Amino acid sequence: MDYDKQKVASLPTIRRLPAYLTVLRQIDTADKETVSSSYIADKLKLEPIQVRKDIAVTGCEGRTKVGYLVTDLIDAIERYLGWDSNKQAVLVGVGHLGSALLGYPGFMKYGLQIVAAFDASPKVVGSIVHDQKVLPMDDMPETVQQLDIIMGVLTVPAEFAQSVADKLISSGISAIWNFSPVTLEVPEGVVVQNEDLSSGLAVLSVRSSRTRKW
Repeated sequence: MDYDKQKVASLPTIRRLPAYLTVLRQIDTADKETVSSSYIADKLKLEPIQVRKDIAVTGCEGRTKVGYLVTDLIDAIERYLGWDSNKQAVLVGVGHLGSALLGYPGFMKYGLQIVAAFDASPKVVGSIVHDQKVLPMDDMPETVQQLDIIMGVLTVPAEFAQSVADKLISSGISAIWNFSPVTLEVPEGVVVQNEDLSSGLAVLSVRSSRTRKW
């Protein structure tokens, strides 16, 4: 595996790589040490050539008629995605969604650890949610700077999203995972990934309506 051969990937490729990892992690390496692009493509309803192009960006190279070593390919994708090392984040907005994210153990597989949670509600501040003490918003700047955190998870109502994002950024956050239903305005150099649940539901609704009536 040659990490010097890593390439810049398109967003569609980056979005597909985690699906490849899911397939690879389901393989019992005691019985199957190698995997072909055709096998991955069949599992995910993709074309083998697309899978090979996507894998190529990670620097992992397969062998003709043999395929890729499963363990090497897992390592290559995890390293490319930055999931081979831990990243700390803070979460703002400990409502139903925020609480659920705090309690999700799967983040550790992706190298993400939420180390602090904040909320503006006096009813929530001071409570313990999934072993995490909810802190007041005023503590955010000092916490972010002391722990040298650059990532924030935003799960506040839409009307508060921009002001909270501004506070995250002024505290030193440069990457925001936004679950709030609003488009954020951020300065250059700040990365925002929006998770719009309504978009996913729209796709599901349209696709299901074509196969059967509600």
